Amino acid sequence: MNMRFSVSVQKQIQPLVNLQRAINIEPFFRRKDKVVFVVGPTGTGKSRLAIDLATRIPAEVINCDKMQVYKGLDIVTNKVTEEECRGVPHHLIGIVDPNSNFTSDDFRHQASDSVKSIVARDRLPIIAGGSNSFIEALVNDDHEFRLRYECCFLWVDVSLPVLHSFVSERVDRMVKAGLVNEVKKVFDPNNTNYSQGIRRAIGVPELDQYFRKEGIVDTKTRAKLLDLAIEKIKENNCILSCRQLQKIHRLYNRWSWNMHRIDATEVFLKNGKEAEEVWEKQVAGPSTMILEQFLYDEDHMATIVPSERVAVRTGSGMPIPIPAMAATAAAATR
Repeated sequence: MNMRFSVSVQKQIQPLVNLQRAINIEPFFRRKDKVVFVVGPTGTGKSRLAIDLATRIPAEVINCDKMQVYKGLDIVTNKVTEEECRGVPHHLIGIVDPNSNFTSDDFRHQASDSVKSIVARDRLPIIAGGSNSFIEALVNDDHEFRLRYECCFLWVDVSLPVLHSFVSERVDRMVKAGLVNEVKKVFDPNNTNYSQGIRRAIGVPELDQYFRKEGIVDTKTRAKLLDLAIEKIKENNCILSCRQLQKIHRLYNRWSWNMHRIDATEVFLKNGKEAEEVWEKQVAGPSTMILEQFLYDEDHMATIVPSERVAVRTGSGMPIPIPAMAATAAAATR
């Protein structure tokens, strides 16, 4: 079969986000507006992929990380910097009082409003983050959202041993960037409650004992306490990545979402320019092609061949469907 693909991954794509405005059809035949989700465990590159896509497709990003919604602790919560955003508008990041509790229902209401606003500007909403309970609340528990929007899920996956090594190294970089001093500024010796607001963030409760004892122990003991706290932060991040992956498996099995697994493992095994090239060939490029097919179906873009589903297996053995085009493109770059 001759397969033609009409747009290179480098070119700006103009998505038909609001198909009712794009084609003149009767309201009762109105096609759903489209929303893209970028999901995956912590550290896999979700934010980077969302921003990459938004620089190629007119889009805006909605954060769905339950710690990044809070103001403050930018290093601890690993918020994207202004430079990393590359001019892409971001929503629901650093907006909530750090002492309040931002629930799944809060996210559902605010994210729904953000999606409506983005679609009204004829742009594509890309919801990115690792808080799968937030995503489930929006996609499955919001009746209006289900009626109005068609969803596509890009799952950025990385082999767990490789991911855990990266996450541990990332914690070391965060410590060098000032994580300990950042947490010390919000430490309250009279407050032992780490179950509310931003104080739940990994990196905050783990340093409690270090801050309580650093002024009353010798230098050697102080250094040991800090090392133990940092190791606990690494351990808890690895535990979090496992839980997030399990939740993605559960959601897929339960709801059969339109989910495409993007294996980014090889990116994490490379360095420098080589890593950038692999990212483009095996993550950003195939993801862009998946989105183009999602945004332009065969009714509006005859040069795209409808995808066939193929099954690939994760480390757990769970088959995940990927469009044949994207799978072929990724395989050709290896």
